Amino acid sequence: MEHMTFLVTVVIITALAFDFTNGFHDTANSMATSIATGALPPKVAVAISGALNLVGAFLSVQVAKTISGGIIDEKSGIHPQVVFAALIGAILWNLVTWLRGIPSSSSHALYGGLIGATLVAVGMHGVDFDVVVTKIIIPALASPVVAGVAAWGATKLAYRITRKGSAKATGKGFKAGQIASASLVSLAHGTNDAQKTMGVITLTLVTAGVLAPHSGPPVWVICASGLAIAAGTYIGGWRIIRTLGKGITDIEAPQGFTAQTASAAVILTSSHMGYGLSTTHVCSGGIMGAGKGGRTGVVNWSTARRMAYAWGLTLPAAALLSGLGALLADQGTWGIVLLAVIGAGCSAWIYLINRRRPIDATHVVDVPGSASLSAADPARTATATIAA
Repeated sequence: MEHMTFLVTVVIITALAFDFTNGFHDTANSMATSIATGALPPKVAVAISGALNLVGAFLSVQVAKTISGGIIDEKSGIHPQVVFAALIGAILWNLVTWLRGIPSSSSHALYGGLIGATLVAVGMHGVDFDVVVTKIIIPALASPVVAGVAAWGATKLAYRITRKGSAKATGKGFKAGQIASASLVSLAHGTNDAQKTMGVITLTLVTAGVLAPHSGPPVWVICASGLAIAAGTYIGGWRIIRTLGKGITDIEAPQGFTAQTASAAVILTSSHMGYGLSTTHVCSGGIMGAGKGGRTGVVNWSTARRMAYAWGLTLPAAALLSGLGALLADQGTWGIVLLAVIGAGCSAWIYLINRRRPIDATHVVDVPGSASLSAADPARTATATIAA
């Protein structure tokens, strides 16, 4: 019993560590465009985003229920060490993509981790593939398209409405609007992504016999998950903020406003329906749509392709990493300890690599090697070199 209690504690701590990486990995989703246009100073932006992520964590638990009692069958025989392996795989994939400055999906890293570890540990019957398709795969394909089309149309409309107005006045108004829309995205991110960690912790408690099957997350789980993602958001994932803010298109204030508003609408609707979509996919789609709807219609498709490759790789790559972790954890106590050491060692190594060429708030909008995407040179598309 003491061994199980210790293991559950370790899994909960690891889940909150994943939540923390989710926070700094996804800060860009809500604040990259506001920082890029100058609507908000970088440090102020991440502080606002962190606070609203915390508030959003208390608004809904539908996505948490999708994870804890949806994609994984709680009665299939999985144990806390399976969840531990899933989390290690998801954390490592998050850190690798963060190091490369690629806005991949933390959500899909977690889903892939859970699916891969469960398949290895208990087999096909442990995963409800109907839920995976309807609440994960289909939203992953549809959400960036919906957000992109909505942002494109809204951007066209915004420029048409304000075409006779003063550029200075309209720019100021849209920047004020960006603050509101970015705050709404941050709130929406809390309602969606913070819940994923709640679902994982709840699943762990159910597998350990602490909670009954199909239970919702306890209040302390909601609080802990909200605080962890808020802290990670405040740290600021500057590499990914730079990619989304300047690497895809040269965002102007009207585009930032429309991209954020469209993204927030999609995320909040999906959270209400219990779809575990990727806020990264949604916000990236919104930025691309806003870029195409802008004055020049220029989008850096080189960066967009890199992102698309990472999106496609995330779920299977995290599943593979977590599946290997589950094989190791299944060997007993020594396997779990070794898995923890490998996870901690790889995380430390990635952090040390990051310190060689750090990116912080002081130069987050400076993309080395990228050509201007402004109206002054509309034919020139950038091939942004995102620092590794």
